[in-house]
Amino acid sequence: MPERAAPAPYGELAPYAQDVSKSRGRRLAEAPSATRRPYARDRDRILHSTAFRRLNHKTQVFIYHEGDHYRSRLTHSLEVSQIARSIARALRVDEDLTEAVALAHDLGHPPFGHAGERALDAAIADAGGFDHNAQSLRVVTKLEHIYGGFDGLNLTWETLEGLVKHNGPLRGEGKPIPEPILDYCAMHDLELDTYSSIEAQIAALADDIAYNAHDIDDGYRADCFTFADLAGIPLARRHLEALDATYPDIEPARRLYELKRRLITAMVNDLLEETLRRIAELPVQSADGVRGAKRVTVAFSGGMRDELKQLHEFLFDRVYRHPRVMRVMGAAEDIVVELFNRYTHDPGALPPEWREAARGDDPRATARHVADFIAGQTDRYAIAEHRRLFDETPDLR
Repeated sequence: MPERAAPAPYGELAPYAQDVSKSRGRRLAEAPSATRRPYARDRDRILHSTAFRRLNHKTQVFIYHEGDHYRSRLTHSLEVSQIARSIARALRVDEDLTEAVALAHDLGHPPFGHAGERALDAAIADAGGFDHNAQSLRVVTKLEHIYGGFDGLNLTWETLEGLVKHNGPLRGEGKPIPEPILDYCAMHDLELDTYSSIEAQIAALADDIAYNAHDIDDGYRADCFTFADLAGIPLARRHLEALDATYPDIEPARRLYELKRRLITAMVNDLLEETLRRIAELPVQSADGVRGAKRVTVAFSGGMRDELKQLHEFLFDRVYRHPRVMRVMGAAEDIVVELFNRYTHDPGALPPEWREAARGDDPRATARHVADFIAGQTDRYAIAEHRRLFDETPDLR
């Protein structure tokens, strides 16, 4: 029995929105919910998942114990969701689908952020490598074990499509497609050669907006740069000058927050203007029209893209490649590599429920299984495991 589609809560949706009544459904059919539309149900399943809770103790940029006010993967995901939902409402598309993709987009991140991802990718290079988007798909289709009737979360086709393709088509882009995605699509085709829905595209750029703004916030709090340094970036300088003209004596904490919110507003407004221009120009008249378009529908203007490139280069140099961050992340990579090697060569070091599959005769399957276990760990669990298994553990400070 297909799931019912309740009325849209904020009026009629635009013709290019994903119509929930035309959803391709779930891989395993389920009885409909009496109170929630299918995409809202997806969102709720993601929120209640074990993997989502673990994001609270997974690194965004700074390790969880470095300070109470730095973003974690969880707070980042919540900020992405809020921005994405606001954009979806302005464009009159499905907010529930947009929010589901936004909340799920980082579920596959391992401990220690991109440092952990690099370490796992190198560790299982001979078994297909590690990609956090592919791991997010594994989480929601295989690794969550909370429902009685199936593994994973049994999400709708549109949410899975958005999770895999929110950054664009995978086939035809000249890059290798991660094995877990190919394996899944062999039994449930997510059409890797097309763009995703406009809702998923919104979630992708909401991610960019969120981290561009909050990495300025976190980087400043971590003393990686000063306001004078930021003023060298045209996008930041323009808003700092306008802010100081209005509040000439504002204290630093308020100045930082005001700058962040003004940057978010500027990026959102530019995205809306450029996206509406593209919708009219293409023209896009249906959700499938968005998928089959010759270029991405949701985008920043050329001018904003240039300014964001300068900002990202600044953050890369001053925050992501800051000597303290590099030192900590280098030690974090060592922790992940050493855990992987220990679990692989000594399956008895794994928890009981993970041991049997690690003792198989297929080294590729064993490597992927161990990577699944490590990817699910939080920063603090990985540190505790390393202390349990080794005589010395790096101090990630």
